[in-house]
Amino acid sequence: MSTNGVSRRGALGAAGAVAAASTIPSSQTSAQEATVPKVNRFKMATIGVPDLDAIPTLYNEWLGYEVVGRGNVDTDIAASWGAPNSAGRPYVVMQPESGADVYIRAVEIDPVPDYKAMTTWGWNAIEIICDDPDAVYKKLVDSPFTHLGGPAGLTNYPSIRATQFKGIAEDVLYLTAETGDRTNSLLPRAGAFIGRIFIMVVAGPDIQALQDFYADAFDMERGPIRNSPVDLINVAQGLPLGSERPLTTLRLAQHGNLFELDGYGDHTGPRPSNEGQLPPGVAITSVTVKNLGDIKLDFITEPIAAYHSRAATVVGPAGELLELIEEKN
Repeated sequence: MSTNGVSRRGALGAAGAVAAASTIPSSQTSAQEATVPKVNRFKMATIGVPDLDAIPTLYNEWLGYEVVGRGNVDTDIAASWGAPNSAGRPYVVMQPESGADVYIRAVEIDPVPDYKAMTTWGWNAIEIICDDPDAVYKKLVDSPFTHLGGPAGLTNYPSIRATQFKGIAEDVLYLTAETGDRTNSLLPRAGAFIGRIFIMVVAGPDIQALQDFYADAFDMERGPIRNSPVDLINVAQGLPLGSERPLTTLRLAQHGNLFELDGYGDHTGPRPSNEGQLPPGVAITSVTVKNLGDIKLDFITEPIAAYHSRAATVVGPAGELLELIEEKN
């Protein structure tokens, strides 16, 4: 079945992977139930945007996100990202209407004319829980956001529905909801018309390398890697609808927080960016950990004082920036 020319599975993207994760037999999970992932939850997604002034109004009017912070990127933070030329650049931090302390940060970058969303390695989409994807579609379809797919329900889990849009900075948003029994759902509660981030999607040329990196570094349980079509990505990459790619998910410690890992083909490559600046589109995923000392990875710089705590950033196997923020509680 299809919706607006996009298959139901393809329209859902990461939401389908959430549902797929629920089908893992209990015999595969029982041995690791006592292991708690070292990465707790999402704290922030950062997007690199050429026109920063346009972002707050766009996100507030259409998504209900409110600016809760503004400033210029600190030199130490820019260095910790491996993006020293982002120092001094203006940024805004936005929070969902629900009040959840999970944010979207936009940082000004110089334009990258050749960048097109979902065609390169790294963070490719932000998935946000919402209350009603059909109502979200009706609101956003005439907005400055570009409609990519949905709303549609997953074939095997029709109560999970999603719609997808792209912002003016090639920032891709999946807007997803559990429309059935929310008490027992893998998805979190929205708490507002459009709520918080609950999945971050990263793509690379070797999905096994992605899975090994996150599972080994953060004690995350491996799930099955399945081949599946994601037609909004096929459209972006000029591939035939129905073309399959490998994907899987990894659960963070806190309920309703997952990474989706996508395998991209050899027709894709690293994200273009301006030297020393953050990449365009979805640039950084920030997550919380209890203790940076427990993370056995090579940080770009030594941990720095940031966010009323400590933070450090690592580069993943697909070139993605993962910022780790200590959160003791």
